[in-house]
Amino acid sequence: MTPTEPRGHSDIYPSAHQPELPVDRFLVDEVPGEDSVPLDVLIVGGGPAGLACAIELSRLSREDAGKGGELGDLEIGVLEKAAALGEHCLSGAVVNPAAFLELFPGIAVDDLPFRGAVGADSVYMLSESGKRRLPTPPPMRNHGNYVASICEIVQWLGGKAEESGVNVFTGFPADALLVQQGRVVGARTAPAGLDREGNPGGGFMPAMDLAAQVTVLAEGTRGPLSQAWLHSEAVGSPNPQIFALGVKELWQVERPLDRVIHTLGWPLPRDAFGGSWMYPMGPDLVSLGLVVGLDYRQSTLDVHELLQRLKGHPLVREALSGGECVEWGARTIPEGGYYAIPERLHGDGVLLVGDAAGFVDVPSLKGIHYAMFSGIFAARATFQALKSGSSDRAALSPYDDLVRSSVIASDLYRSRNMRTAFKSGFYRGGIRSALSIVSGGRWPRKRIAVEEDAAEPKAVTPAGTFNPDGQYTLSKVDAVFRSGNATRDDIPSHLISAAEIPDAVQGLYEHMCPAGVYETGEDGLVVNAPNCIDCKATDVLGPRWTPREGGSGPAYKRM
Repeated sequence: MTPTEPRGHSDIYPSAHQPELPVDRFLVDEVPGEDSVPLDVLIVGGGPAGLACAIELSRLSREDAGKGGELGDLEIGVLEKAAALGEHCLSGAVVNPAAFLELFPGIAVDDLPFRGAVGADSVYMLSESGKRRLPTPPPMRNHGNYVASICEIVQWLGGKAEESGVNVFTGFPADALLVQQGRVVGARTAPAGLDREGNPGGGFMPAMDLAAQVTVLAEGTRGPLSQAWLHSEAVGSPNPQIFALGVKELWQVERPLDRVIHTLGWPLPRDAFGGSWMYPMGPDLVSLGLVVGLDYRQSTLDVHELLQRLKGHPLVREALSGGECVEWGARTIPEGGYYAIPERLHGDGVLLVGDAAGFVDVPSLKGIHYAMFSGIFAARATFQALKSGSSDRAALSPYDDLVRSSVIASDLYRSRNMRTAFKSGFYRGGIRSALSIVSGGRWPRKRIAVEEDAAEPKAVTPAGTFNPDGQYTLSKVDAVFRSGNATRDDIPSHLISAAEIPDAVQGLYEHMCPAGVYETGEDGLVVNAPNCIDCKATDVLGPRWTPREGGSGPAYKRM
């Protein structure tokens, strides 16, 4: 059975039990040390946004050198917490190639790191054993788009960045921003080789400082440095950012899937927003996933478990028949849209790009090309600022202008109320969303106000029973194994939880986390930190996520 609908049970409020964001931990009032690495531009995060920024900035530097300019030898560095580029990246993914064509003028689409063009789309409304074909909504029509692995995209972009002279530092998480009189002047990496108590052990490596004129925050969803900087600057947005959790599996199959498939309905309860996908990744690979908004109502809703149940549906079972799950992973997705974009994306010595800024369009299920465009715009604004001899807030402000006048803002504005419309319930929300599509985003005219996910009450509901078979359906332990997670067992915990947590809230964390990090023990909450795959779901509703030593966490290869 699936989690039951709320029926008058008492509510819990996640925000009442969530620790405060440790801003002082992430913003350090220090100058870079004497042994710091000197850079002109530091990019924190080696995903699509960060690498696009590095590649475009390198190109502009080379062009300047060819014209006899003084910025021909820019030192550009990318910090990436994964052991190798792409290993912490996860997406569906169906990709709009526009940003690639902007970043690499004249390149043939066949030379881009895609798995294949989308041939056909299908959308279904599911019941437990049946399906009904729906007309494909215009935002979800994928003619001209391509199925891809975000891991492979990032690996390819990383190769292009290194070819252009960019310094890519893998296995180095940024632990804090270095700030002087409100100006970001670089970043400090997390130390490595600490034991469970935080003392230096075997293979200890101290923190390292990197100094930069401009620091670009490309951390992805719920980046702690981005959160801390926005908080310290009191940068708000019309609506708070809201999030979804996506759980994904990659299946090696016997028969190719002939189309891109999206579903609504079962196994989600009616008061949860989300849906599933199946994408053909080649003749013998299928990408399967389920995304659920973290504003769901039931305290015991479990997205990983719902995905396992989904595999029992005839539509999915037919596609996966005779196959094997070869990879698994999860991550959060910003879903707030246009009204959740920070009112300012720049400051003294700092810019925000990609998912850190919330550039995801929920109706079209797209974010990669928006992330890359934002990286390109950040590079152009940074280059002009350095050309002018300044990297203060005023000099970097053209970045905001570039974003606000681009396809990022126009697309997100058109769909500005489509996700928040579902706050009023699935059916009413569906009607309001459909009217938004038909009207080109002109209705409803006013912003639909929402609260942050942690402020939404959860009804305390009983958990369902589910027994995975270990092959077709996976336990969380089996799933984490397929993520490639090889985090050492004696690593210090990087998750900050409240001192006292009620049983019902512990249950919320246990079911919310797809990786089995949290358990309810006799003496309170048990935190299995090495299981963490950095999905950041509990950072939205519960314990805070902080950076840990480089190379820990998942090691995705084709996700």
